[in-house]
Amino acid sequence: MTFRRSDIYAIIDAKGKQYKVTPGQLIELDHQDIADGATIELDKVLLIGDGDKVTIGTPTIAGAKVIATSQGESRGKKVIVFRYKSKTRSRRKKGQHQEFTGVIIDKIVQTAAEA
Repeated sequence: MTFRRSDIYAIIDAKGKQYKVTPGQLIELDHQDIADGATIELDKVLLIGDGDKVTIGTPTIAGAKVIATSQGESRGKKVIVFRYKSKTRSRRKKGQHQEFTGVIIDKIVQTAAEA
């Protein structure tokens, strides 16, 4: 069993979206082709907070990465898009489910020496 500190957090960039993550947290990323149970490394770390010490990248922190395990794919709530134009009998209804990949954050690595 590994000891996990709850006071460490990181802000990562994954496919253009930013997430604040802590070890042990489950997050839903935009759909990625990752096998269920596979380990991935997210290397675009923008900020790491460790208690009172905060490290800010320019734009990313060199050598820092977040190691996560894939939990498979899922679909979000259905979103309905309805277009309507009055007086012309024009209407269009479409629905879409956004696909997500669930990942559990295993470890936040601050430098290349910790890896």
